[in-house]
Amino acid sequence: MSGPTVTEQRQRIVRTYRDRGLPWPASMRQVASWALDEGLWEPARGTIVGQLAEELARAMREEFYTDPQGREVRTKHAARITTGGQQATLWDDIRTGDVRHFQITFQQRRQQIVGDCRQLKTDVDSYNENRDPDAPIQLVLDFTADVAEAEALDAKQGQSDPNDATALQQPSSRSRDAVPV
Repeated sequence: MSGPTVTEQRQRIVRTYRDRGLPWPASMRQVASWALDEGLWEPARGTIVGQLAEELARAMREEFYTDPQGREVRTKHAARITTGGQQATLWDDIRTGDVRHFQITFQQRRQQIVGDCRQLKTDVDSYNENRDPDAPIQLVLDFTADVAEAEALDAKQGQSDPNDATALQQPSSRSRDAVPV
């Protein structure tokens, strides 16, 4: 029988942190710093390579350019592909990349959104049924109005910074009964 998975090992670190009565709720930076100080985790070369790869990927996700229509567009896009039984995440530039890469990446990003919405619905349903069945939180999964509202706000204010979420925090024109959660 094999030992605990990496996820189970990380979960054990958090449980140990909590069992020791350390501050909770806590940021994962606090827990990670504590785990390193306690010798519960030491980075291996693969871990360091993985960390740098994640930092590079984060930098690629945050690179934008202004397209000919004046929109701020993400420049680099990742697509998970399998070749010869090996899975890899390859990055390409929207201005020069192959159409097949972008068909894959856009479909994968859409599936991520679907997965996030499915989990959000499960979480809201559980909360409503188990915590507050008399006053359930209403969940709206149709984002058509949200996207149109964000585009209208961008047009009104000029193209906003794609990393600035404050523009989307404006009050919605929808009624209070259907607050998008």
